[in-house]
Amino acid sequence: MFNVFGKKDYEIQQDVIDEMNWDPSVLSTQLSISTKDGIVTLKGTVPHYYQKSLAESAAQRVGGVKAVVDEIEVNLDKSYQKSDESLAGAASNALAWDYSVPEEGIKIAVEKGWITLSGETDWVFEKEAAKKAVEHLVGVRGVRNNLSVKPKVFPSDIKEKIQAAFKRSAEIEGREIDVVVRGNKVTLEGKVHSLHEQTEAGLTAWNAPGVMVVENNIQISQ
Repeated sequence: MFNVFGKKDYEIQQDVIDEMNWDPSVLSTQLSISTKDGIVTLKGTVPHYYQKSLAESAAQRVGGVKAVVDEIEVNLDKSYQKSDESLAGAASNALAWDYSVPEEGIKIAVEKGWITLSGETDWVFEKEAAKKAVEHLVGVRGVRNNLSVKPKVFPSDIKEKIQAAFKRSAEIEGREIDVVVRGNKVTLEGKVHSLHEQTEAGLTAWNAPGVMVVENNIQISQ
């Protein structure tokens, strides 16, 4: 079946398989991949949460993918299993050693291998950096990122800053994206060529100072 972006589902499916086989960090042999109307569903088991995250990212990079449904289960190998106490200590150290993570304001809770981050950060990139700092730790089954972003002073030229960032990016066709700013909410409209570009555009808008809400209405076209 053709999806609205010009690719047949089986072509998207094969592209996702090829992308995962191309990336040596993804354990693609343990996964099954199906596609319907451009929506890719991933199933299977992996020995660590980070492998789950890598597989989802690989699928998102493929052109024509509208969304990724991640049904991958984490089945920790015995050698990877850690106590919640040791995992909490490792998470605390990982955050402390990451320059992108604020020194204060983040709380850690661990239950049955699941890490929950709570508290506040000044920037969205700090929130994302905190998740990345702990998701690859040995023994992690999952990460809940409940960090909230404190409002910053909203600059009057926020639209121009976001548009300039799009133009600088080698991964985003910024000329095809419209930016609408109302208060501290940014709405993105337009078209890009992949889910990865769509995601990058949203993250770029989030990085602007003062932004509290990003509504990403960008469509994916071929």
